[in-house]
Amino acid sequence: MTRQLLDLLSSRRGHFRLESGHHGELWLELDALFERPALLAPFLAELGDRLAGHAIDAVCGPLTGGAFVALAIAQRHDLRFYPAERIADPAGVHYRVPAALRAHLAGARIAIVDDVINAGSAARATLAELGAHGADVRALGALAVLGSHAARLGLPIETTLALDNTLWSPEQCPHCRAGIALEDLVPGAPGRAH
Repeated sequence: MTRQLLDLLSSRRGHFRLESGHHGELWLELDALFERPALLAPFLAELGDRLAGHAIDAVCGPLTGGAFVALAIAQRHDLRFYPAERIADPAGVHYRVPAALRAHLAGARIAIVDDVINAGSAARATLAELGAHGADVRALGALAVLGSHAARLGLPIETTLALDNTLWSPEQCPHCRAGIALEDLVPGAPGRAH
């Protein structure tokens, strides 16, 4: 099954700036992941079953990819679903649950769900948003987790695929030091780069 998910994750190698501000060698074209939803069904089922073991009653996914995954899991397990919308802010990455849904977060047992987690910036910002509204965040789930940054969030992690990956701060990036051109595929307000 690992090979099947890797085939769905269109990737390329190079020198990239990610949403988190980190630099990395791996770029995933995540929008293509949802082109054929039926192909994702076994991975969504496996991830949802793993997350259900954390006694959750809701899932929250960063828009866009994480929200698609979270919604599918919510439907399968009859859970409440909360999307978290990216807020443009040059000072950092911020995600917000829509105002009409925030009152329902207090005491909710929630799993944060994303499509792929690399640096964890969307998950970290979503965790902060949920915590600010009194949610009981119990787990973090993703179809794929790259590297070890997700572990720094201090939550149990469920995934269908874990891959090694290295990220660097711009100051520590060996590609920058070597003069390799940086591809900034996240123009303006960063989007869904992992």
